[in-house]
Amino acid sequence: MFIVDVALKNNPAPVSVQRKSEDDAKALYQQIVGAIQSGNPATVELSCEQQAGKTVCVLVSEIAAVQMAEKSGSATSSGRPPGFFALAE
Repeated sequence: MFIVDVALKNNPAPVSVQRKSEDDAKALYQQIVGAIQSGNPATVELSCEQQAGKTVCVLVSEIAAVQMAEKSGSATSSGRPPGFFALAE
């Protein structure tokens, strides 16, 4: 399972969606990066493959960052998950 996190301006928690395959996650990542670079389309609709029915629409102008990571069951020795948005749970 792969996670795509989208950090929004002035929002401390990222919007996260999951993809079952690495190719699908990379395609979504590239779609979001392309939208950020071009400013077109104005919104990006994201849906999660893990939780059916989880869908969110995000204004591209409000995206601060995007990251893709493989979901692993283990956390680091600090007890925090890996990644840029390693928030304590």
